[in-house]
Amino acid sequence: MKTLAEWLDHAERLHPANIELGLERVQAVGHRLGLRFECPVITVAGTNGKGSTCAMLESILLNAGYRTAVFTSPHLVHFEERLRFDGAPVEAERLSAHFEAVETARESKPLTYFEFTTLAILLCMTASKPDVAILEVGLGGRLDAVNMIDADCAVITSIDLDHMEFLGTDRERIGFEKAGVLRPGRPAIVSDPVPPRSVVAHAEAIGADLWLVGRDFNVAGDQQQWGWSGRGRRYSGLAYPALRGANQLVNAAGVLAALESLRQTLPITAQAVRVGLATVELPGRFQIVPGEPTLVLDVAHNPHAVAALTENLDAMGFYPTTHAVFGVMADKDLAPMFARIGPLIDRWYFTDLPTPRAARGADLLDRWRAQNTRKDAAGQAFGDPASALAAAVEAADPTDRIVVFGSFFTVGGVLANGTPRLRAKHLSSGS
Repeated sequence: MKTLAEWLDHAERLHPANIELGLERVQAVGHRLGLRFECPVITVAGTNGKGSTCAMLESILLNAGYRTAVFTSPHLVHFEERLRFDGAPVEAERLSAHFEAVETARESKPLTYFEFTTLAILLCMTASKPDVAILEVGLGGRLDAVNMIDADCAVITSIDLDHMEFLGTDRERIGFEKAGVLRPGRPAIVSDPVPPRSVVAHAEAIGADLWLVGRDFNVAGDQQQWGWSGRGRRYSGLAYPALRGANQLVNAAGVLAALESLRQTLPITAQAVRVGLATVELPGRFQIVPGEPTLVLDVAHNPHAVAALTENLDAMGFYPTTHAVFGVMADKDLAPMFARIGPLIDRWYFTDLPTPRAARGADLLDRWRAQNTRKDAAGQAFGDPASALAAAVEAADPTDRIVVFGSFFTVGGVLANGTPRLRAKHLSSGS
């Protein structure tokens, strides 16, 4: 039997395009596989906040005693991170057998890498017979492979401009694509406080059970705690989610609305909510790693996410110098990202990434220099994230901070050998 690495290599070569949206191929193969879930399914779409939303749902449901299966993408370091059973990544051997089944069922039909791997993961999920399945959309919604499964509840997180060559050039068009995961008569939770009109219109047109912030659920809080109220249920005195950042309250509000909408089939206690939100973990989402200097990891790779990262960095307080390791795909809209976070970054370390879709570090450096107006800022280019981080550590003082952000490949590149615990050279030399 092939190993997981061999199957992934095989999947890379099946289709000439890296991305080709459409459900016809996966639905045909899924039908041959008899792919269907016997448990409630929650599908999560959106531009930013999908991974955090999935992690909070998972944490609360686990604390309520349910057996969970969660599919998210992309991964940071290991492919197995894309499928979690009861909070732990799947074993590679357990997944391999399901790749074999997909290969047999596809009958020479060309599938993209994402389609092939998604079918194998969904098959593995159904075989484990979980109490609840949580599916994160890969790209868009309407034509994404995940949408072959009818969700019992769909959550749409914040929507912004990203992947515009596939989804459209404005929030209304992108919103329509995301809204494709909604189903008639089933809960449609929209956690974006100002959703595109296209999302609301589509939900109403198909007769989905639409939940909107400010109408069907609300949040309120002070510096110590927060509360949530929805249709017939209220939580007060909640600790803020363990995932850091002001934007996580928006995600948490949508999570509680989703769970409230499903309480007839998945009842949960207030204690499960409290503990689940207080203990949730997800690497690379405004993850602060203590050390000298402080390390911040964030997969912010579009203008909306970078704006949120900037706010969160601002709230951390004063650091003499902020160093940034940054690498991103070539199709990203760099100008608003540089404009937003630029005032906070004193030293840039741009990096190549191990995928042909990525911008080269040298090109990022040129783009940054073309718009930079700060005489006291500097930048360099590196061949990989680990080298860029090593250079930042070498240059940093113990009281500085280093921010690693951009693509999953960027953050994953510095996590490849575990979470770095930084000790500036000035400290270690005297010990």
